[in-house]
Amino acid sequence: MELLKDRRVLLGGGAALALIAGLGIALALMHGAKSPTEAPPASRGGLVVETGRADDTKLDPARPLRCFVGGQFVGETTLAECANKNGVATGALDVGVDETGALAAADQAGLVLTPLPPPAEAPTVPAPAATPAAQAPAVSSTPLAVCWRYAGGEWRKLPGEITVNACAQQISGGKCERAGGATYGRWGDETLRLVPGRVESSSDNRTFHSIIELGPNCSIPSA
Repeated sequence: MELLKDRRVLLGGGAALALIAGLGIALALMHGAKSPTEAPPASRGGLVVETGRADDTKLDPARPLRCFVGGQFVGETTLAECANKNGVATGALDVGVDETGALAAADQAGLVLTPLPPPAEAPTVPAPAATPAAQAPAVSSTPLAVCWRYAGGEWRKLPGEITVNACAQQISGGKCERAGGATYGRWGDETLRLVPGRVESSSDNRTFHSIIELGPNCSIPSA
């Protein structure tokens, strides 16, 4: 009887230990299945994209840049030294981007350089207009943007907002571009470049791709 009693005690103790162990495992599994309350690091830190380049808008007068004289590269100099080599005042020298993607200076940016974009304009707040009679608004599927033309070493803004094809027509002026030449403009945030046979576009002022093929007599389609 004593032996039987001891066995009952042992079996009861073993069952109790097994129950406790099972409860511990269940609690651990339930805790691990809960969703984390803290967001993962990847979701806390967003992707930061930097657009443009600082040296496109700020130029240190003492910083060397690539200098062109008569369309020929003559080395890296300061802006003042490059102006002296070109025989012009510093303010008369154009600064732009050359074919290597670096800042450079020349006596005329449109020849060997892509001119830098025009300065950003301060946004204008339109005056509140009277509420028109209720009618279905006309929706245009063709994108419109402000058009600029680069000529004579300066940017000239054209009135209103127009399509990219209309902007290219305004930039070309109905003339054919000579071999090796280029005429520049801006449509919204895009730089346009007219070269023989086509119109090219660039979003970074450095890498261009063709967007319009010219027709007979260098004509540009309306759309």
